[in-house]
Amino acid sequence: MNKISSYQELQKTYEKYRDLLKLRRNEEVEISDTSQITKRDILVCGGTGCQSANSEEIISNLNKEIEKAGLKDNVTVSLTGCFGFCEKGPIVKIDPDNVFYVKVTPSDAETIVKEHLCEGRVVDSLLYEEPTLKQKVTRQDEMSFYKKQHRIALRNCGLINPEIIEEAFAEKGYIALGKVLTEMSQDDVIQLITDSGLRGRGGGGFPTGRKWYFTKINEASQKYIVCNADEGDPGAFMDRSILEGDPHSVIEAMAIAGYATGASVGYVYIRAEYPLAINRLQTAINQAREWGLLGENILGTGFNFDMDLKYGAGAFVCGEETALINSIEGFRGEPRNKPPFPAQKGLWQVPTCVNNVETLANIPAIINNGSEWFNSIGTETSKGTKVFALAGKINNVGLVEVPMGTTLREIIFEIGGGIKDNKQFKAVQTGGPSGGCIPASLLDTPIDYESLNKIGSMMGSGGMIVLDESDCMVNIAKFYLEFTLDESCGKCTPCRIGNTRLYEILEKMTEGKATEEDLCLIEELCTTVKDTSLCGLGQTSPNPILSNLNFFKEEFEAHVKDKTCPSGTCKGLSKYFITDKCIGCTRCAKKCPVGCIDGELKKLHVIDQERCIKCDTCYQVCPVNAITK
Repeated sequence: MNKISSYQELQKTYEKYRDLLKLRRNEEVEISDTSQITKRDILVCGGTGCQSANSEEIISNLNKEIEKAGLKDNVTVSLTGCFGFCEKGPIVKIDPDNVFYVKVTPSDAETIVKEHLCEGRVVDSLLYEEPTLKQKVTRQDEMSFYKKQHRIALRNCGLINPEIIEEAFAEKGYIALGKVLTEMSQDDVIQLITDSGLRGRGGGGFPTGRKWYFTKINEASQKYIVCNADEGDPGAFMDRSILEGDPHSVIEAMAIAGYATGASVGYVYIRAEYPLAINRLQTAINQAREWGLLGENILGTGFNFDMDLKYGAGAFVCGEETALINSIEGFRGEPRNKPPFPAQKGLWQVPTCVNNVETLANIPAIINNGSEWFNSIGTETSKGTKVFALAGKINNVGLVEVPMGTTLREIIFEIGGGIKDNKQFKAVQTGGPSGGCIPASLLDTPIDYESLNKIGSMMGSGGMIVLDESDCMVNIAKFYLEFTLDESCGKCTPCRIGNTRLYEILEKMTEGKATEEDLCLIEELCTTVKDTSLCGLGQTSPNPILSNLNFFKEEFEAHVKDKTCPSGTCKGLSKYFITDKCIGCTRCAKKCPVGCIDGELKKLHVIDQERCIKCDTCYQVCPVNAITK
């Protein structure tokens, strides 16, 4: 293999592999005319979630069955990145038929080959069933989960094999880099990104073009580009999926950022517990070097840029850019005072530009399509799309990418398929431990930076956890604060001690020991911690408490004044009662570990509240739901 030595050669490489991929997928055939389909490409999700559910074995079994059926020359099986529909994985998609199979198992490989490939019949049992329509859906683009999505950062995830650079070439991989190096000045690139309106997707929402500009104007013999892949929000996996499914887009974007700012070295700071993302990213880096797209004199332009990986130990605080920089340098992951900002003095005290994975994944698409294209998507102040990890009490768990301005209602009830088990929606937590809970009355809030900030939450990196009627908002605030408390670096007193005191008050509330004085104190202490903490972790840690106090104060008052938990979640406040639905089966009495349930066979039973330890066993074993809490 020869290195690509010019932009013209890169364009020819793109055209070559684009045409080969089209041929492999038989894209020139009309889908309605399936009799003309001679070649098929089977795409199998190879993201972490699907791999844990044996997608590699599915690939192996498909290849065996294809060989047995004599179809080896006409059918290819390709590993891909995450399709996003994690709730229904493992996913298998067959092109050009555009047939989308869900919850596929290794044993289904024989059926897919015999029925779909040999007989031309869709395997009905593996199709997705729309819960609202109660009917099977064949095509991916007909599913409510995908209909309102607009994939830019995730454009190649589920489409290409992330371990083969030729497939990245087929989807315009490195074309944006070639265009930048041969047709644009540094200022042109920065102006294009500025005009696009792209803002940082890591949580802060700082304009990307301005960050690049500040790095460029600070002169130094050495500058650095750092990719923040230290994704730590509970339930968040956006960056991991991009790195697993399309690592070349991030490498290309880092090289473009290096050219625009004058940096020649890049680092991806990635948590060590992302082994699949690390392996694929390292493979992609090695391939880019082999093809001459990293290293010296890239595309014969005289531009030098290379990069490496730096592993984090999973500290949430290292998502803050100065703590991340300290960690790369080998110091404790603690934030630095700002100013100076990293663009002035960052890694080893030289100008450094830090962008997160999703931000960078947008860059090649913006270069290729223009700033006006990206600027036309989204809202007045929040341009483009945002990737969210949709989780919690929701039917369609997974990754979604939607235009900024899409409402919470659309995401939860249309894309997400509504609340599990037909329960009532209660709130949605956005922004992770730094964000807040949004109640049902605000479901029509558009997703953008300003709208979320206005109602006491934030965009964050993109975690979105849905809560239902069974969740206790005091307990939710306690959960997030406990996470922040564990992840605090301890450098500043407000975060180290203030959050400890806040947690103690919440613990008293959930145990029925808090006073009305605690209710007043918790708000005052939240404000103090927000105003005086050193970094973003401490400054935002009280947000879940404050937003829950704002929207669900009656639940806090019930815990403090009435010593009850309305949702029955807090064991310290729970009381169990047996209703007249009881059939006297004695199952609860037999299972009770402390023998606090009395009653005769086929007669109403009674719980002794003094002896009850609130273990929840009786509630779980009752066959007729006669026990309330």
